[in-house]
Amino acid sequence: MKSPQQAENEKLRLEYLNSLNLLDSEANIDIDRITDFIAKLYYVPIALVSIVDSHRQWFKSKVGLEVQETVRDISFCAHAILGTDPLIVSDTFLDERFFDNPLVIGEPYIRFYAGAPLISKTGVVLGTLCIIDIEPRDFSQGDENILVKLASDVIKIIES
Repeated sequence: MKSPQQAENEKLRLEYLNSLNLLDSEANIDIDRITDFIAKLYYVPIALVSIVDSHRQWFKSKVGLEVQETVRDISFCAHAILGTDPLIVSDTFLDERFFDNPLVIGEPYIRFYAGAPLISKTGVVLGTLCIIDIEPRDFSQGDENILVKLASDVIKIIES
């Protein structure tokens, strides 16, 4: 397993994240609708809006997962926030970053991950809108485009 690095603009990212008072905030029905929609659209058991702070990944919205957060070091989202392009992992067993990750070899047994970064109006990435499956799968460019569009809808709600 490869632990994710910190973003080049980590200090700025965390300052903006803290200014939003987003962490540990109440549920948002509009964000929950998007999360529920993508779980159904892609027929996946898990869909999340994940927000990454300095030491954890916290779930603003979730479908199919009981926990409210995980440590940052094992999170897929912490890898995804390092860029502005979606992170697509078709088969975690074939990816050196994740094949022995505790979330792959144990609950929730992640085999597929697709996460679109939540890119703020300031340009920093706060987290992801992601889907997870327990089976490997392909993800088309069209699928990716939809996920990116919905991630932009989520960040607009967060920043409104």
